[in-house]
Amino acid sequence: MRALMNLINSFNSAVGRSCAWLTLGIVLVQFIVVLMRYVFGIGSIWMQESITYMHGFLFMLAAAYTLSVDGHVRVDIFYREAAPKKKALVDLLGSIFFLIPMCCVIIYVSWDYVAASWAILEGSQETSGIQGRYLLKSAIIGFAVMMALQGLSIVIRGVLALKGDKAALNSFITNNNAH
Repeated sequence: MRALMNLINSFNSAVGRSCAWLTLGIVLVQFIVVLMRYVFGIGSIWMQESITYMHGFLFMLAAAYTLSVDGHVRVDIFYREAAPKKKALVDLLGSIFFLIPMCCVIIYVSWDYVAASWAILEGSQETSGIQGRYLLKSAIIGFAVMMALQGLSIVIRGVLALKGDKAALNSFITNNNAH
């Protein structure tokens, strides 16, 4: 179980850290777009759309990594002061009853939407835009799959903690989802 948990965490970490570079790309491309428009009077629809694509990929594909390092906002009135085993139980049940089912719903609802986009290789409405809108829409399914996998990792960690595994219990003491 621990090996699967570590594999999921490593995968989501690699994807999340890779996607973090899109932040630099967004800033650089936005700077170039502004420079081109206001200094040289040149516009580029492709570059403007690339900012939207990078932003979408960044937030959709880095969400599971953010969850793995406990970076999402949490209303933790009671959770913060709870004992490690109680935190493990809350995370385990929350993942089983809320996170993973919601990810399944997202996949189910978006599948036809994404498949229709792939069927026509949907692109930009602008001729000089990015002709890969189907790729951007695929990030919806990627998001749901990676979040569900991270939910599975949280379930495994919770089970290990409830069984008394010291490393899993310590992760609830130091940083809720540290691994």
